[in-house]
Amino acid sequence: MKTNDKKLLLYSIVIVVIIAILAPFLASTNPDGLESTAKKLNPEALESEHAFQSLIPDYEIPGLSKGNPLSGVIAILIGVIVVFVIAYGIGYIFKKK
Repeated sequence: MKTNDKKLLLYSIVIVVIIAILAPFLASTNPDGLESTAKKLNPEALESEHAFQSLIPDYEIPGLSKGNPLSGVIAILIGVIVVFVIAYGIGYIFKKK
């Protein structure tokens, strides 16, 4: 990997981590458009059993107090790490030799 590419990757990671840390403090507490529309059209649908249970529901770590911004930061950072590892792995697999 070239030096410029390494610098770009490092700067990108730093920016994403800063955004991940600030996001829970800047996010709106109002429900998003999809969720509010679902509540208006069919309130029972949100309370029903889901086909797949999310590992980090509502960007909160299970076990930490609900509404704790630190829980949101940790959840977002975990998501960032997972997406980075997947993207880097795909790039590694398909890189030209």
